[in-house]
Amino acid sequence: MVDNTFINSLLSRHRPAISRAISIIEAGGDEANDLLNRTHGETGTAYRIGIAGPPGAGKSSITNKLVKIFRQQNKSVGVIAVDPSSPFSQGAILGDRVRMIDVCDDDGVFIRSMATRGSLGGLSYKTSDAADILDVAGFDYIILETVGIGQSELDIAQAADTTVVVLVPESGDTVQMMKAGLMEIADLFVLNKYDRPESESAFGAIKSMLTNSYRNQDKWTPEVIKSIAIREEGINDIAESIDKHRQFLLADNSLYQKRNERLLNRVMELVKIMIMSELWNEHRTIKLNNAISDVVNEKKLPADLAQDIIESYLQDIRKSKS
Repeated sequence: MVDNTFINSLLSRHRPAISRAISIIEAGGDEANDLLNRTHGETGTAYRIGIAGPPGAGKSSITNKLVKIFRQQNKSVGVIAVDPSSPFSQGAILGDRVRMIDVCDDDGVFIRSMATRGSLGGLSYKTSDAADILDVAGFDYIILETVGIGQSELDIAQAADTTVVVLVPESGDTVQMMKAGLMEIADLFVLNKYDRPESESAFGAIKSMLTNSYRNQDKWTPEVIKSIAIREEGINDIAESIDKHRQFLLADNSLYQKRNERLLNRVMELVKIMIMSELWNEHRTIKLNNAISDVVNEKKLPADLAQDIIESYLQDIRKSKS
């Protein structure tokens, strides 16, 4: 279990303590639970920004530039960059974290790559807990950057206060992204690499979709920012739009409601994970492997086999209580 000296180091934003704390979170178990329990009361101060978008859209470049702007404002920034897991080690591949190497040595910046470890969404299961650690350490902003975006990766909106969706001008990709559900989760669209062909067409398509979707004047309407991140064009506009959204949420207490909903979804997700880890013990895994041939040969419905496995799980629970 963690001791008071370690907790105090974490509260003082001691970098080795932050690194160790996130490693404890990733490992899970009793020590992770103890750490989270003892620090939970210190969370809730940091503002969390999600950066989502397809691979190659320039998310890391935009994150890097935003960090620099926040540092110019004398704000501290923690970054959690969620990368695909290595198929061999299950560790983060690190991807294009090299794009943020010029801010790594800043004492007011902490960057950590985390592996998805099989998570279907763009965020690792442990990302929210790791963000809590950065919150406890007193960072003003926490940026959560996902591996990519798609129908199964919309969980970024549940973890962030403001969700920034980064797109590229290719019209086919843009339209597909909008159809994938991004219209519902984005608080801000960034059309990056605006020097590419079809940029104006893509910009017009997004603006048209937003005009048709947001007609309630009391509701936040996402802005569309043009940017060329590698030239630092449009980055100040992104930072200003993030702050504008933050002020909007604070004005009508929406931020409090949004964070409550985030915690509710987080508890539901944890319940799902805990049940799945208990359900798939060795006995039920063997049962599945032995019975799957009946499903393949159409002797048994998949739903019936699933019901058998669930019933086996419930029987174990009843036995443990008797």
